Amino acid sequence: MSLLRRTAPEPPGSVFRDINAEDEEQQPAEIESLCMNCYRNGMTRLLLTKVPFFREIIVSSFTCDFCAWSNTEIQSAGRIQEQGVRYSLSVRNKRDISREVVKTDYATTRIPEIDFEIPACTQKGVLTTIEGILERTIVGLQQEQPLRRAENAEIADRIDEFIGKLQRLKDGDTPLTFVLDDPSGNSFVENPFAPHKDEALTVTHYRRSKDQDTLLGIESLNGQDNCEEEAEVGGEDLRDEVLQFHTNCPECNAPAATNMKLVQIPHFKEVVIMATNCDACGHRTNEVKSGGAIESLGTKITLHITDPSDLTRDVLKSETCGIDIPELEFELGMGALGGKFTTLEGLLTDIKDLVVEKNPFTLGDSSVSETKEKLKEFGKKIDQILEGKMKVHLILDDPAGNSYLQNVYAPEQDPELTVEKYERSFEQNEDLGINDMKTEGYEATEKKDHC
Repeated sequence: MSLLRRTAPEPPGSVFRDINAEDEEQQPAEIESLCMNCYRNGMTRLLLTKVPFFREIIVSSFTCDFCAWSNTEIQSAGRIQEQGVRYSLSVRNKRDISREVVKTDYATTRIPEIDFEIPACTQKGVLTTIEGILERTIVGLQQEQPLRRAENAEIADRIDEFIGKLQRLKDGDTPLTFVLDDPSGNSFVENPFAPHKDEALTVTHYRRSKDQDTLLGIESLNGQDNCEEEAEVGGEDLRDEVLQFHTNCPECNAPAATNMKLVQIPHFKEVVIMATNCDACGHRTNEVKSGGAIESLGTKITLHITDPSDLTRDVLKSETCGIDIPELEFELGMGALGGKFTTLEGLLTDIKDLVVEKNPFTLGDSSVSETKEKLKEFGKKIDQILEGKMKVHLILDDPAGNSYLQNVYAPEQDPELTVEKYERSFEQNEDLGINDMKTEGYEATEKKDHC
């Protein structure tokens, strides 16, 4: 029988606690459990905690005093994100091999150059480096080599050859492409150049397929439930109604209510604004969804911020919109920050909070001082913009054409604001899912029959 012993009292009102090196009461729970190496009893320690970006996690560590076998894992205890995320890193040197990686259970790891893949749900989540992932694979392949060599020497020789390739990649001698694809949206790859763009790292946010929803166990949320919601509200005029539905707080996971309203933005279009207010922890959030279709042309909006009054302009940033501030050499890809309806001041504050305050690879004792100084300097520049001491250009680039920046001179032309329409590239259409979209011969009755 397993014996559970708590070494610290449960904090009132919260199961998951923030990581704090000075918190002496934050002790793990200990469970006496079976060692799968020698089949004697060892000790498993569980710590329920929070880390920035990764939300709630469960850190587990097992050690056996008899055979010295140990194992450490992390599991996400937070919410599945609305979109999946794919990281593609061009590894060229030893520093790239040492980049930190947060890999959840649902993430798939690939190295196309050697046809290497670690499928989803075959390994537990881990906080490691690219070198650590390769080393773990090498150790796993070497464990069964004596048995393989006894049964089939040819297969064992081929695996030895493959292990040699992995070893050369781990040593940084051979360039490679590291791809991390996580439909849950909770995996990360370090950007050592933050807050500046990493030319070697490409981050793509995408909508999950039905198979990926099934893998995550949320198929009904995007399938049958959506059809039921459409049946309930179909044909009604929602412009004067505030709809409310029950959900969980993204911060503390307590039951909360989300309000949703269809709003007409002057000189633009209709959007859906959703706001959540948690009575348990006080957390508030708002999100914006486009109320219309993808536009035929992309939109690039450029504003020259020259006066503090510019910071009061309303901004609608869709989830497909990227942000660029050339003077700071800063670029934020589509999908980051989600959809927002705020002001320029609020948007810049959210950028600072995302890049500086909550960067998971620059917090704690293990962070690199040089990177922390770069981020600190970036935060100071954002503060200078907010205080009206620095003039910059802010660019909103939305290939879906669903973002908006207020023209205070409307309907006249704003001298500091330019709006450019452009044809999307094949890659942008691919990110929006348009290339595979079939519209010919489609009838509304097909969707009704499916529901």
